[in-house]
Amino acid sequence: MAWGLFPIYFALSGLSLAQIGWLAAIYPGVWGIGQLFTGALSDRIGRKVLIVWGMWLQALGLAAIASFNEFYQFAIAAVMLGAGTAMVYPTLLAAIGDVAHPSWRASSVGVYRLWRDLGYAFGAVIAGVVADIFGVTAAIWVIAAITFISGAVVMQRMRETMVKTAQKK
Repeated sequence: MAWGLFPIYFALSGLSLAQIGWLAAIYPGVWGIGQLFTGALSDRIGRKVLIVWGMWLQALGLAAIASFNEFYQFAIAAVMLGAGTAMVYPTLLAAIGDVAHPSWRASSVGVYRLWRDLGYAFGAVIAGVVADIFGVTAAIWVIAAITFISGAVVMQRMRETMVKTAQKK
């Protein structure tokens, strides 16, 4: 969505090529820098809270993009989307590391990455089909809804994986 539909949506909203380029940079920029902090934060406060709220912040950012029509509004939404992704991305990998025994940790990360990357492919197909049938705005709303529901599923089904160790005296 970020690399395929957003540029089209932003162009349809009347933004210039330079503005679209800025928006295309804001999301991964916030994500990349933010995960330097959120990964460490998940070691202090746990995994589940960051995954749930990160998914919901991503959904809010997507909904904002679908609702807005000005460059600065889109920029704020891209920051929300990037911050949500920064909360989720390193934390999911940490959760895998929490539950996987060292003897099969690499394989478990590989299996996780397979399913996560398949999600990108299926998400792109879903977004493309919805965009073709109902328009780009509808596709953004559908992905926002799926993202929000994913956060709700994590809230209901996931157990906290981080084991807190006793502090040394």
